[in-house]
Amino acid sequence: MTTPDAVSPDAMPRTLVAFHAHPDDEALLTSGTMAKAAAEGHRVVLVVATDGALGLADSGYGGPDELAARRWNELLESARALGVARVETLGHADSGMGPETFPDPPGKRRFITVDVDEAAEALAEILREEDADVLLSYDENGGYGHRDHVRVHEVGARAAELAGTPRVLEATVPRDLLVRALHLVARFYRFPDDFDMASFERAYSARRDITHRISVGRFAAQKRASMRAHASQASADGDADRTLAAFLRIPRPLYDVVFCREWFRDPLHKGPVARDIFGGLPPRAARTDTKE
Repeated sequence: MTTPDAVSPDAMPRTLVAFHAHPDDEALLTSGTMAKAAAEGHRVVLVVATDGALGLADSGYGGPDELAARRWNELLESARALGVARVETLGHADSGMGPETFPDPPGKRRFITVDVDEAAEALAEILREEDADVLLSYDENGGYGHRDHVRVHEVGARAAELAGTPRVLEATVPRDLLVRALHLVARFYRFPDDFDMASFERAYSARRDITHRISVGRFAAQKRASMRAHASQASADGDADRTLAAFLRIPRPLYDVVFCREWFRDPLHKGPVARDIFGGLPPRAARTDTKE
């Protein structure tokens, strides 16, 4: 028999840890879900693996060290917009794109060269400290295939195993929907010459593999603020265009329609597509406010 004071396990405060490769990655695939969780009273923690020092940006932002410092501050601004309670970094160096593995900078190692178990244990320590209910990571493709994103998938899965985190949700996009959208955009927008449309036919996840579809339209303003916080990643030298800059040029309310959903894949999920990242988790004691 249910008493008047009983609280549904699904309504209890939970802890969400979002794990990303670089500062700004959180803005694109998971910021709406993070803002939604925070607004509902859940604790949200953001962890990035690297400093983002090799990210593309206008040369006015300086060299790798200056860019890394700028991107950390941008990450903190994004976190504030989303209601994030804690921001951490694993402290690794950005591996950059392409096949070349750059030498390690002083005092750091490229994320791609760090042993998976070593990096996973550092993340698992945070998961244990937070008694995390859900870890957000990436799908096995690392989204569009960036090697640091693929490593986030590997490290995240192992860390959740080490920490006993009950649910891992792999942030992704239905690739068939994405490809259709890109072909539509191509009718009105000329992509750069090196843009490989065919590569997106192998990126992200098939629609049939999506297990969680989260409505985040009410948090479009926070998502847009998160994107806007990463000004360096919307910049470029010359006439080059950046994806983030293009997204920020989309007028509202069209922006709200384009970014009203976020998608995830849980390899352990059975049944219909879920609408709640915490739904169905085993009960836990109500969280106190003692965590710093």
